[in-house]
Amino acid sequence: MNWDETGPHTGALSDERSADRLVAAGADGEDTAVEAALRPKDLEEFVGQEKVRAQLDLVLKAARARGATADHVLLSGAPGLGKTTLSMIIAAEMNAPIRITSGPAIQHAGDLAAILSSLQEGEVLFLDEIHRMSRPAEEMLYMAMEDFRVDVIVGKGPGATAIPLELPPFTLVGATTRAGLLPPPLRDRFGFTGHMEFYAPRELERVVHRSAGLLDVAIDTDGAAEIAGRSRGTPRIANRLLRRVRDYAQVRADGRIDREIAAAALKVYEVDERGLDRLDRAVLEALLKLFGGGPVGLSTLAVAVGEERETVEEVAEPFLVREGLLARTPRGRVATPAAWGHLGLVPPQHTAKGQQGLFGA
Repeated sequence: MNWDETGPHTGALSDERSADRLVAAGADGEDTAVEAALRPKDLEEFVGQEKVRAQLDLVLKAARARGATADHVLLSGAPGLGKTTLSMIIAAEMNAPIRITSGPAIQHAGDLAAILSSLQEGEVLFLDEIHRMSRPAEEMLYMAMEDFRVDVIVGKGPGATAIPLELPPFTLVGATTRAGLLPPPLRDRFGFTGHMEFYAPRELERVVHRSAGLLDVAIDTDGAAEIAGRSRGTPRIANRLLRRVRDYAQVRADGRIDREIAAAALKVYEVDERGLDRLDRAVLEALLKLFGGGPVGLSTLAVAVGEERETVEEVAEPFLVREGLLARTPRGRVATPAAWGHLGLVPPQHTAKGQQGLFGA
């Protein structure tokens, strides 16, 4: 499996609130278990991200030809696009072990020093959500990445001494959903930076077909296209929808997935043809039916939907904005003409005129 505009609190908070959504891009326990079996093992098998794959292939082949460790790699992009998978492929391509940790788990410089000091030569260290690492650990990482050494502070106060600790050459693979939060000194120490894009429907069809084969699920081209079209450009969501459609097909059909079965299954799970779920539609319906398409304040919209302000801002809005169904303006949230059309509603005449000016139509 290959695997936004967001508010200021995006991270663990939004992941927790979206954990029960079928179209959430974050991984839950079931996803983690299934992904291990579905992950591609090399770059040839990895679907999509053509530019990143081609560039990374050159970096790794050149490093192998020199007999050196690969440059440090930074992968950025939305959750579920394949950053963890690529890190494992990097280790496999370099025939090196991989150590996996995350930024939130490293809250002190000592935590990072303990990990770095135990690395083997050539080992790949995958640091997920690197932008959430503590500042002291971040500053220690600068020297480790550039000079392959760290200074361990022994003692406190005037008697404290710094003991330099040499590290074997290693490759750091950092992953982040918010590259803008990384300080320039850290970004500059990565030899290769790759930005993961959302997938096209055709690429997701290939992901669905590949995963269906590994899961021993019978699916035709139209069925795969139906699932891919509702997957928000994200392979993790495509695989999750495939598993739910598989369940439906096994219980209410003959186990084979075609377009009709896929559409019927996803209707049960309230994922519409554009990938919107119950929360997304509730936000749009409140904006359109109660407030005439806006503009309306975020807090007012959240009360109307019956959700917390942060849930609307961090969980629902990013996809609605990306799909061109909702706009954030200085005056508040505004529905676009596409939102009225998606819900089959006709905008009031005064709203239509106002939005023509707002969107420059």
